[in-house]
Amino acid sequence: MLERDYITELISQFVEAVTRALRLAVKKGDPVSCQEVEQQVADLVDLDVQTAMALSPDSLVTMLVLSGMGDSIAAYVCYALDRVSRVYEAQGNNDLAGLRHLQAQAVAESFGCNPATPPEELAALDAELFGSAEEGA
Repeated sequence: MLERDYITELISQFVEAVTRALRLAVKKGDPVSCQEVEQQVADLVDLDVQTAMALSPDSLVTMLVLSGMGDSIAAYVCYALDRVSRVYEAQGNNDLAGLRHLQAQAVAESFGCNPATPPEELAALDAELFGSAEEGA
């Protein structure tokens, strides 16, 4: 029970921070906000941001497994990495866009999440910023 409450609180804080950062990144083209999304992913995985974001896709999956919370947080990590990859691509930063996309794909494949389907708490944000098909749902 206590562990579930802890994970719920972590996810709540993550959703709040990622929502704020993605809005700024998409609507204002703020590159620092992309770094904030990455910081939130690193915090969720309990790693230093430089270390977490430099990991190969398979190594990032390994760290999610080792965290013991991978199943609970994978969809959020996958979503954040996928959407920040889109922002980087729109900004012309193809190297970072590619790495973030590959990281998101590896998480999706390992944990059975779909990068195209945002977690419930992020569905409205996704529809607002990325025109998700989930908009009418």
